[in-house]
Amino acid sequence: MAAAAPAAAAASSEAPAASATAEPEAGDEDSRDVRVLQSLRGKICEAKNLLPYLGPHKMRDCFCTINLDQEEVYRTQVVEKSLSPFFSEEFYFEIPRTFQYLSFYVYDKNVLQRDLRIGKVAIKKEDLCHHSGKETWFSLQPVDSNSEVQGKVHLELKLNELITENGTVCQQLVVHIKACHGLPLINGQSCDPYATVSLVGPSRNDQKKTKVKKKTSNPQFNEIFYFEVTRSSSYTRKSQFQVEEEDIEKLEIRIDLWNNGNLVQDVFLGEIKVPVNVLRTDSSHQAWYLLQPRDNGNKSSKTDDLGSLRLNICYTEDYVLPSEYYGPLKTLLLKSPDVQPISASAAYILSEICRDKNDAVLPLVRLLLHHDKLVPFATAVAELDLKDTQDANTIFRGNSLATRCLDEMMKIVGGHYLKVTLKPILDEICDSSKSCEIDPIKLKEGDNVENNKENLRYYVDKLFSTIVKSSMSCPTVMCDIFYSLRQMATQRFPNDPHVQYSAVSSFVFLRFFAVAVVSPHTFHLRPHHPDAQTIRTLTLISKTIQTLGSWGSLSKSKSSFKETFMCEFFKMFQEEGYIMAVKKFLDEISSTETKESSGTSEPVHLKEGEMYKRAQGRTRIGKKNFKKRWFCLTSRELTYHKQPGSKDAIYTIPVKNILAVEKLEESSFNRKNMFQVIHTEKPLYVQANNCVEANEWIDVLCRVSRCNQNRLSFYHPSVYLNGNWLCCQETGENTLGCKPCTAGVPADIQIDIDEDRETERIYSLFTLSLLKLQKMEEACGTIAVYQGPQKEPDDYSNFVIEDSVTTFKTIQQIKSIIEKLDEPHEKYRKKRSSSAKYGSKENPIVGKAS
Repeated sequence: MAAAAPAAAAASSEAPAASATAEPEAGDEDSRDVRVLQSLRGKICEAKNLLPYLGPHKMRDCFCTINLDQEEVYRTQVVEKSLSPFFSEEFYFEIPRTFQYLSFYVYDKNVLQRDLRIGKVAIKKEDLCHHSGKETWFSLQPVDSNSEVQGKVHLELKLNELITENGTVCQQLVVHIKACHGLPLINGQSCDPYATVSLVGPSRNDQKKTKVKKKTSNPQFNEIFYFEVTRSSSYTRKSQFQVEEEDIEKLEIRIDLWNNGNLVQDVFLGEIKVPVNVLRTDSSHQAWYLLQPRDNGNKSSKTDDLGSLRLNICYTEDYVLPSEYYGPLKTLLLKSPDVQPISASAAYILSEICRDKNDAVLPLVRLLLHHDKLVPFATAVAELDLKDTQDANTIFRGNSLATRCLDEMMKIVGGHYLKVTLKPILDEICDSSKSCEIDPIKLKEGDNVENNKENLRYYVDKLFSTIVKSSMSCPTVMCDIFYSLRQMATQRFPNDPHVQYSAVSSFVFLRFFAVAVVSPHTFHLRPHHPDAQTIRTLTLISKTIQTLGSWGSLSKSKSSFKETFMCEFFKMFQEEGYIMAVKKFLDEISSTETKESSGTSEPVHLKEGEMYKRAQGRTRIGKKNFKKRWFCLTSRELTYHKQPGSKDAIYTIPVKNILAVEKLEESSFNRKNMFQVIHTEKPLYVQANNCVEANEWIDVLCRVSRCNQNRLSFYHPSVYLNGNWLCCQETGENTLGCKPCTAGVPADIQIDIDEDRETERIYSLFTLSLLKLQKMEEACGTIAVYQGPQKEPDDYSNFVIEDSVTTFKTIQQIKSIIEKLDEPHEKYRKKRSSSAKYGSKENPIVGKAS
């Protein structure tokens, strides 16, 4: 299950510095591709007041999922025995397709039967902006099979006049149901859809039915049905076809989509209702319609009784223009580290005016990292932090721009470091069932606290020893920043000999290793959420590692633990050997000495997960089948195994042999979310679990192989079956592909970070925060002009303005650049709105619901 956006690799040191380029003439973007990129970020916080079980055991084991329409793309860990589960899980991922609803489902885990859906929160795409960036409690709504719909229908209606044998005119309605698109998966597989077509009126309900289409979410029906509307007077008395006004108003066409259940009950997939009076002004009507929920039989539901869910959602949709449009903004942002004071820089101003600093930090860090500008910027903002720090014990403990920048940087560049350091031990902990509970209140019957204590100490010692010996694997950019932090902390508190270490340990232990240990799934160190007992073990280990790494706790006689049992346990580690090991490790990772990355000799682990692959051989009945396999991608090879942790790969593809990675048309095998890895042997066909996961695999495979020699320029989007390619009908298996490859387009995007995407996001943030930018500009004017006591500080007291003149000039530059960027964006929006005609496949009609 996809949990977070794929972290970018370490920033390329060879990336050219941005320079101001001549802006294209307005309108040039019309002739080039504008990329529309969607992403979702946020947090599933908690649920409360869920419905209890009827009976003595009222508690539930709950988890939550995120769905794009009906497709699950994320799942939280299970919180056991609670009616107010606290999830506290952050998520971030790219959205690779269109969708109508973003839904959050709360489930009750059931080991023996199907998991029970307790309730849901469904938000229309166009309403997501109302909830952006703020935590909101949502009431859970009931989940009913008749309301769980997705997809659209392509329909054509015509009015014909038919002369009967006795010379009268019969008015006939022709209904052509052409196709459907985007129907949901049923039990993880494409459905077997059919449609019923009904003409409904006050005294009639004529129903017809299409054929069942097997295993497809995009069925092509192309079936025509005829309905007699009414009989009028003889043809000689009427020169042209007309239908009485009252008859038209009372009739409608209803299309119901169903999944053929064969031996079980058919599943409702959605419906549309189209009044026949759409033909009043035109004898022909053709359009795409969004499927709608069905009337639930007037059931009354007390939605308040289901409980509620607290969410923080931030949905973004960016229109990324060609690279040359972003030159001036990129140049201004990349000058930020050199601006004196740093608070007058464009990057810092962005963080000041954004409602949520995290919105600004994500794209800023990636852009600055990409151009080797992050270290000087982070150093400058950290120095600003230190000016306000009065107590050495609280150094870098806040949630400032500096700490957030470093957190994001460590996530991006430290992924491989965590894998080589922590993953082997975390695998051992998660795969074993050793109890490590040392809290007397939480001990289970039969538990031996001394044995548990020994188990816990064994894991802590092993993990601690691995961490303090890992300095050679620490990424250079992390070491460079740690060196700067150490020097600044020493200058700020010259009389405290420990502060140079606590400045570094507050990041590398508290915000990096300890966080990764307690939530390995979030950092892609484990494929699934650990069970409750393992989570408890990891929590105890994380607490101990965090305190071991804190120089203050080691150098003082008392630890910082509030729990008595943890204080007693930690006494085992208050020895000189641990203190010296931490000191040596912190010295090494905050040194300016060049380190040889272990990645030069060892392959970098990039991604792993469970998917389905099409068998390379044939089964006994002559058909290829699909098997579940565990895939693993490193910088050297793509392998798959029968199960996670298996040492022997069933199949291996060297990365250098990959020629292309592309999506595979659903019609190839009647399966969704498929892609193909084209290499020097037979293509490998793979099915991911959802669209987000498929997109992530395609993205990382394309990036790791894009510099390969002999990469293909064309490929076949379908498969070679029964002697020909299904896409172009060519008969030769080695025939050149019929479609251009998408990898490498646009060519100016670097392998590690999409700088145009990040700059576009920053432009969007400036646009959304123009009012606060204006207030900041006015505040600069007030400070510069008024020399006496500040009588009205409220207007600018929320901003950090050290140099009003320099800040004012930067704001003027920002406003000028944003205004120029507004023009091509507005042109594109107008073009997009005019080209997407209402009723087209891209902009389907929202049909009438029951």
